[in-house]
Amino acid sequence: MPELPEVETTKTSLLPLLNEKVLKVDIYQSSLRWPIPDDIQKLVGQKLIKLSRRSKYILAEFEQDTMLWHLGMSGSFRICEGHEERRKHDHLIIQFEDMQLRYHDPRRFGCILWLDQNTQTKLIDTLGPEPLSDAFNADYLFNKFKNKNTGIKVAIMDNHVVVGVGNIYATESLFNLGIHPAQPASSLSMNQVEKMVLEIKRILKQAIDLGGSTLRDYSNAMGENGYFQQTLLAYGRAGEMCINCETTLQNLKLGQRASVFCPECQPLKKVKMTSKKALKGSKA
Repeated sequence: MPELPEVETTKTSLLPLLNEKVLKVDIYQSSLRWPIPDDIQKLVGQKLIKLSRRSKYILAEFEQDTMLWHLGMSGSFRICEGHEERRKHDHLIIQFEDMQLRYHDPRRFGCILWLDQNTQTKLIDTLGPEPLSDAFNADYLFNKFKNKNTGIKVAIMDNHVVVGVGNIYATESLFNLGIHPAQPASSLSMNQVEKMVLEIKRILKQAIDLGGSTLRDYSNAMGENGYFQQTLLAYGRAGEMCINCETTLQNLKLGQRASVFCPECQPLKKVKMTSKKALKGSKA
């Protein structure tokens, strides 16, 4: 699934469309996570004037209307010339003056919606702070964690706590910090939380600089792959040796997600509270 660095990279790669007027909109498959709006044709004649990102959503502001785009599990945007053959899973094509924007999504879990009061309330207003913003700081995170006995990896992947820290970047951050993914969030000291905030910011910035991670078929709107996967130290390496101590990396399932860790470098520390909640639902 594209995570925050991939969405940020995609948004940046869409910038050539700014100030371009929409000439035509073609829908080939409207059934995504939610149906593509029937009145999407009202984009015709409008210029795209602004692109921004909130969590994993791309906000596309046109002259009169704003759309909310999400890549889902397998979605991607591609800027191309009109004469290129349409691929099987190109579900939406927006023809601008000088180029086309195509939305491709084999699994159809993405969304193309209007940003109205309904979507604002349901999808945006409940989100936590952006991880690269000043609002995401140690004081904020420590207060969020103090009553959470869930595993730290599940806690930092909760979009109500902080947005955009997906599985790849949570796994890598915890490995670099030497913290077990099932360690209860409330057991972390302020010093650990301060280091965690800095590490999450660092690793996300690095991933954005490298164009995100291309693990399967991700590419930005210009067809360019990401290169952060070449730096991965833990994610996807279960059964391989830890680069620090040569212990075999193990895989733990937390919150239905694979959590690779080093049992030597990331020991699960005993705490006074019961940690059964942190391990609930986990499976070695």
